Amino acid sequence: MASRVLITNDDGYRARGIRALGAALAAAGYDVLAVAPLDDQSGVGSARAGMVDRPIRTASETVDGVTYIGVDGTPALAVTLALVGSFGDVPDLVVSGINHGHNIGVPILHSGTVAAALTAAGQGASAIAVSIDSEDPKHLDTAGGVAARALDWLASEPAGTVLTVNVPDRPLEELEGVRRARLAPIGRSRIVGAQAPTGEPMITLAPPSAGAEADTDEALLAAGFVTVTPIVGIREVDSSAAADYLSQHLVKG
Repeated sequence: MASRVLITNDDGYRARGIRALGAALAAAGYDVLAVAPLDDQSGVGSARAGMVDRPIRTASETVDGVTYIGVDGTPALAVTLALVGSFGDVPDLVVSGINHGHNIGVPILHSGTVAAALTAAGQGASAIAVSIDSEDPKHLDTAGGVAARALDWLASEPAGTVLTVNVPDRPLEELEGVRRARLAPIGRSRIVGAQAPTGEPMITLAPPSAGAEADTDEALLAAGFVTVTPIVGIREVDSSAAADYLSQHLVKG
């Protein structure tokens, strides 16, 4: 029996990326369940506020045999609902994407695409976040093929395994190869403080202050490589230093 795979994204259930992903995984023989936000939820991270004890509005449409379900909420909420069985049998694996635009560097903390994969891991499922290096991609089929192959590998890995994968927007035969990549410390653009003409604070993007380090996702993606970075979510540090300090200095009643 084909593995049941949940696909989601943060660009919305009608985005070209998730439709290309659904087609690629269905063609590879997977049983595809597509659940994603009704609208663009880019940059929301792992937010899923307001999910408890309220009905959640949904919509759906079927394209080429795959039904795409939109939920009124975030990618993390879509994953949570699917993994508790709200849309039938619980999926075995999760793929988030194909995101329109790269997700590189430490700022992936804020990515709804990556957070969806980490949310899946928190609920015991392995997941891949797949992004393509263009806001208006021309070669989604390349990223879809990469996602399908990566999923073949993921299926035999321990539960909770998470990869973030970035794919150049070019034909498959023009890829330079695949590399394991470190997360770039900042990413291609720096977030800086600014002020709107009306006086309100705002943030804007500025060019990087230094060149990309050679083994990072930033540099390797720019050079034409598919980048693969295993990541983990929240983990405790094996240290009692803070607890020992508080134990020594708190006044005992």
